[in-house]
Amino acid sequence: MLIDALLFAGGLVALVAGAELLVRGASRLALSFGISPLVVGLTIVAFGTSAPEMTVSVGAVINGQSGLALGNAVGSNVFNVLFILGLAAIIAPLAVNLQLIRQEVPIMIGAALLVMVVSLDGRIGGFDATLLFGLLLLYTVFLVRQSRRQGAQTGDYGTGPVPATSSRLVNTVLLVAGLALLAGGSEAMVRAAVSFARSFGVSEVMIGLTIVAVGTSLPEVAASVAAAIRGERDIAVGNVVGSCVFNLLGVIGLGGLAAALTGAGGLPVPASVMHFDLWVMLAALVACLPIFITGREVARWEGALFLAYYVAYMTYQVLQARQSPELQAFNGTMLGFVLPLTVVTVVVTTLRGQARR
Repeated sequence: MLIDALLFAGGLVALVAGAELLVRGASRLALSFGISPLVVGLTIVAFGTSAPEMTVSVGAVINGQSGLALGNAVGSNVFNVLFILGLAAIIAPLAVNLQLIRQEVPIMIGAALLVMVVSLDGRIGGFDATLLFGLLLLYTVFLVRQSRRQGAQTGDYGTGPVPATSSRLVNTVLLVAGLALLAGGSEAMVRAAVSFARSFGVSEVMIGLTIVAVGTSLPEVAASVAAAIRGERDIAVGNVVGSCVFNLLGVIGLGGLAAALTGAGGLPVPASVMHFDLWVMLAALVACLPIFITGREVARWEGALFLAYYVAYMTYQVLQARQSPELQAFNGTMLGFVLPLTVVTVVVTTLRGQARR
């Protein structure tokens, strides 16, 4: 237990340091290569901070823990939107780039729907996984080309002077060092957390949806919070959206490919994930759209609402794991009161926002 505690603390320190280096290096590199900070957040930062999810999920498949692999990707997306975006918005209201509203969030929702469709037969096979990962590659190429084309048309490659080649090298070193610290710190924290969870007899699907999902998403927490504090709000929001797309297409795609190559016939989709957790994930992603549209920012109260829903989601997972008799009352309260009230609030706020415009 003492070794696990030390691993957890050491991992946390590495995550904080790595996030600072990653955001600093990535935001500066955006200027030198003619790529906007938003696209850097959607690609370099998002993919880099999602590397732990990929590593853990592929390793879980190879080790025969397929439930942990899929639970990690789905749980990380729920955590990304409800916890990370909520926390970053509470720190500083997040202005939302119009490109996110018109393009990236619909793509994110479309990717979630695609994952749900290919999961209907209870398994993500080799063809499904290849399709998902191939779409991720196309999406990345499209974003980079779009950003460079827009920069060439407007002559706007960001703010401030373009860094020299030597400065590019320094920033690249910062970015790589940040990624290394993030990956190492996340791995240490996940190992410690999984050890704690298993000592209480928690299932691997539950571990994936909660402990591992939170652990592997801590790089996103550190990167988005650091970006929000530094005023790089495009990176803070773009990191969350990009990480969700990467988890859906990249992490699940590579996990499915690994499962197919190891002879497992694909990545199994547990019934509990199909009937509940995937729907919670989709609802969280869809909720971004009206909130982003309203005033084109994530206000502090909206961030608090997201955090409250993540607490409710985790409460459900704990009650479900314990088979608590309080679960039925909790479900009734959420479905009969909290969810309808939230829907009404979001609809009214959205209409008011549109009326002001």
